[in-house]
Formats: sequence, C-alpha cells, structure tokens
Amino acid sequence: MSTATIRVRSGVKSFPRGIHPPHRKYTEAQPIQLFVPTKDLMMPMAQHIGAACNPIVKPKQEVKLGEKIADVEAFIAAPIHSSVNGVIGPGGIVLLPAGRRVPAIPIKPPAEGPMVPPDFLRIFLDRNYGDVEPTRHDPDEMCRQIREAGLVGMGGATFPTYVKLKRNPQRPVDTILLNGAECEPYLTADHRLMLECPEGVITGLHLAMHACGAKKALICIESNKPDAIDVMRKLARERPNMEVVVCASKYPMGGERQLIPAVLGRVVPSAPKGLPLDVGAVVINVATAHTIARAVARAAAFTHRVVTVTGLGVTKPGNWLVPIGTMLKDLIDDACGGVTEEAVKVLAGGPMMGPTLPHLNVPVVKGTGGFTVMRDEETARRQETPCIRCGRCIDNCPLFLSPTKIAHAVKHKDLETAANTYDLNACCECGCCAYVCPAQIPLPQYIRSGKNQWRILQQSQQKAAAAK
Repeated sequence: MSTATIRVRSGVKSFPRGIHPPHRKYTEAQPIQLFVPTKDLMMPMAQHIGAACNPIVKPKQEVKLGEKIADVEAFIAAPIHSSVNGVIGPGGIVLLPAGRRVPAIPIKPPAEGPMVPPDFLRIFLDRNYGDVEPTRHDPDEMCRQIREAGLVGMGGATFPTYVKLKRNPQRPVDTILLNGAECEPYLTADHRLMLECPEGVITGLHLAMHACGAKKALICIESNKPDAIDVMRKLARERPNMEVVVCASKYPMGGERQLIPAVLGRVVPSAPKGLPLDVGAVVINVATAHTIARAVARAAAFTHRVVTVTGLGVTKPGNWLVPIGTMLKDLIDDACGGVTEEAVKVLAGGPMMGPTLPHLNVPVVKGTGGFTVMRDEETARRQETPCIRCGRCIDNCPLFLSPTKIAHAVKHKDLETAANTYDLNACCECGCCAYVCPAQIPLPQYIRSGKNQWRILQQSQQKAAAAK
C-alpha cells in the first residue's frame, strides 16, 4: 500500500486546483418520476468495462422484467437483464452514448399489459430496509449476488461492482467512500436518490462496507446539497463507523483521484495502473449503493436507473426512473415534451465530460446519469486560436499534468512523448483545461484522440511481437 499522503484540514474538504463552473441544477427540486416505455428498447451487449456479453435469448422469445438475457464467462464482466416485459426482436447494432457502435438486442412491447408495472417506482424507492443486517451476509456470497444482478459503477466508469468489492488479502481496504458529490453541472439524479430513498443508499453502503472488509465508511457530499447532507447525516448516526463528510462545491470533486486526497489525504498512484485499492480505499457512487441494496436485500437485477434530463433546450426537465435500453428520443418526446426550437446540442451527461450526440437514437445504458439539452447561449464558444502559453490549463489541472504539452505532442503524432514523458494516460478527461483555456483549444478531445491512437499503436506492436 502506498504511504503517500497529504494534509487534510478540518471542516469542508477540498483538493488542490480544479474549477468552479456554474451549478445550474435546474432539476434538484424535481421528484423522481417513472417512465413507462411503449416503444422498442435496444439493449447493448457492451455496457461495462471488460468483455462484452453474448445473448442467451432468441428472437420472438417472451421475457419478463429482470430476466437475464445476456452474459459472458469473464472475470471483468456483468450480465444484462431485461428491463421490461416484452418480446425479443432480431439482433441489431446501436450507437452507445459514448459514440461506439455495438451489437444490441431489441425488446418489443408485449402483446398484453404494460412493459413496466405502474407501481415500479414505489417498489424501487421502497425505504423499508430496517431488517437488513449486513454482517449476516457472507462477503463472497454478496459479491456473487452483485455480479449476478449485473451491477457496474453508475458514476460513469461502469467497472463491474463485484470485482471492486471482492476482498483481496494483498490489498486490504480500511475505508469505503460513498461518492455523493455529483459535481457535474446540471445533473441531479444522485441528489434526488439521497433525498427520496436514503435508507436504500445507506443500506447498500453498509453492505458494500462489509463485502470489501472496510472498517469505516464516509459519505462524501458537496456543500451545495444541504438537504441531502441533513438526511444522510441523520441515518449515518445510526450505523457503526459511518459518517457524513462535507466537501467543497468544486469540480471535479467526484473524481476518485480528487475525492480520496480531499477526504483521506491519500494520493492514488497515477492511472491507468494506480487504483484506490493501492491506498486502502474503495469508492462507490450513490446510485451504485442503492442498487447494491436492491440486489442483496431484494434479489433485484439492475434493470433501471435514475436519469436527469435537463437544460434550457428541453421542454420539461426532470429526473426519471428509466428502463435500461430506452431510446433517448422516446424519453424526451414522451416524458419531457420534446426539445425546444432553440435547442442546438444534446450531451450524454453534463457539459464538462458529456460527449455530444449526433442524434437522439441512442439508448439509456448502465452508465447513463443524464442528458443535457442546451440552447445556443449555453454553448457559445469562440473560434480556436493558437496557444498563448498562459499556463492556465496547468494551474487548474487537478492531476498536475500539462494538458497543452500532451495535446501538442498528439497533434504532431509524437505519441511516445505524449504517453511516456507527459503521462497521457493519467488524464481523467475532466475538461478543466478546456474550461479555462482563453484560446478555446479543445484539449480533452486531443487527449482522448491520443489515448485511442496510443492504444491502437500498442496493440499493433504486441501483434507484431507475437508474430515473430
């Protein structure tokens, strides 16, 4: 375990550097509503980091909500379950919100009855977890249940949750952090979940704490959510070795490499090899914790998630409980009243890290936390100009990188320098550099492109070496 630490001051927790974009949490007071689809869903076979799943159902087969429809025998993987009652259609290809095209299974509406029971929201937000005692559950059995339920990290990384929680004697965990920061502007799904089902979130955190062997749990919430802080603090007092930590409203507070130093004073080794496990910590998202509680205490598969649809370009912003596989166009048209005439851009996520969508024919997937529909005044950018060497990107990078040097190396096809000298792959693509850049250079896009080029180069070199 790494011994690198930094001093943590008492009071509101923070980390060096970072930025303070406008919050624009337009939907923070909007209760979660159930979206019941009436049209076809598309279930992508690649919704997590690791091996893609293979279908275990056939066209014209009837499936029930929660029934497993795809799986793969791999350690880094998570099965996929039907999020509705319906009928399997012929296989196809779908565009993921992140921009990749992957195989998918269509699910058509059933001949009779709704695709989702009308009382599913009540079931999902059930707050009666008083009979759940985590220590009565075997840690390995919990991990098996979590794997069988198809859980992945719901903060965006989509790493299979059971792998993260499985105990490793060589890398013991002493602290688990609940990431309730939700620092991305606009998005409010986690905030609403903490308010509307805090018992489920706390129970899931306690179960995860026991599964990974942590002795302490810290609930980390940004200071701009005082109502969630109050609710979670009241419940945390009833649990042993669990407390709420108030964090500064600062971006990207929700990143593991910012949250852990801010709260614990421990420095996580550089990506991609360095992990929170290296400093005795595990971080799980609010929605992930809630889904753990449902998986272990209710034997419920991961079929739905709370999604924020927001921005000035959508008619009716809100927080919706959405079946995985729901097409964005159907969600916006049927639940949100469509986009406004002034809408010019749709993002899969928030404005800092969310990729721009070319169209609305993309499905909600396990890693989807929200969609942002923006008007021109929210997206206005000046034309890109040459770098003036001001150093603002360096001053604000939360990982102490030199974004402009990485981007410059990528633009000149010098991938060796970008990766080995300037630590290309350590970048978390948070977007702080682009936000402060007076030259309007899209630095994260250059870095993301460089990562893809470097990965392809490495793969080709490995194939060439294997062929010799």
